This record gives sequence, C-alpha cells and structure tokens, in this order.
Amino acid sequence: MYKVLFVCMGNICRSPAGDNVFRHLVREAGLADRISCDSAGTLDYHVGKSPDPRMSAVLRRRGIPVEGRARHFKKADFQDFDLILTMDEDNRRNVLSLADSPADEHKVKPFAEFCSEHDLPEVPDPYYGGDEGFELVADLMEDGCTNLLEHIRKTVA
Repeated sequence: MYKVLFVCMGNICRSPAGDNVFRHLVREAGLADRISCDSAGTLDYHVGKSPDPRMSAVLRRRGIPVEGRARHFKKADFQDFDLILTMDEDNRRNVLSLADSPADEHKVKPFAEFCSEHDLPEVPDPYYGGDEGFELVADLMEDGCTNLLEHIRKTVA
C-alpha cells in the first residue's frame, strides 16, 4: 500500500481538500486497495474538527465526498507515509524540522510541484478570504491530485 499525507497549517481547509480530492480520484480509478491517503496539520488548534464548511461545500458541489477530522502532524508520520505533501513553505519547514534522517526529508514535497494547469508556488490559505479562495484551492487540488495519481501509477502502483 502506497500512502500519501497532505499537510497544511490547521488541517481544516487545504490538506483535507487534497485528501478528499485524491481519495475520490483513487476510488474512481479502482486503486483504493493499493493507494491510501490522509491529512494533518502542523498546528494542533483544530484537532478533532471536521473540514471547514466552506471548503466542504465547494468539494461537494464538484461531486467529491468529504470526510475526515483534523489531526496534528506527528513524527511517526514519516514512518507511516511514503509521500508527505505540504501546502506551503512554512508547513514544509515545520514538517522538515521533525525529520530524523535524509530518508524522512526525501518524503516531503511541495504539493504545488504536481500542478500543471496552475503555476502558483504554494497553495494559498483560503481561511480568511472569500469563496473565490476556496474555489481556487479546489482547482489546485483537482489539478495536482490528478497528476499525483498519474505519477504514483507510473512509479509505484
């Protein structure tokens, strides 16, 4: 089983969007027995909460089921996941600060590297903005997760 972890700051907007979009694509591709995913936050102040209702509404309008609860990124995630995708540079630095080895560090990649239709260097946090920010995040997730699935299919699945 190949395991992917999506990471943002609070684990209620960007990373659960990635988790849910990717899970949806994996299920549609019939690969749920070979690829799994989850999400986490580098800060722990939303632990146990459902994904942000605004992000959830955008995904559901696109036909993507929404599930999951916020959790905090932990050191053990390096052993539990094959690929750790961070939404921005602050989250990448926070995750890398917990790495014990070059092998741990190698698992950490910026999610935006998988986007081909968008050229933003990071996934912007929509939390304090309007609806357009949540739509942009969903666009980025659909773009990057589609390419991520193809990448995994070619390299490991």
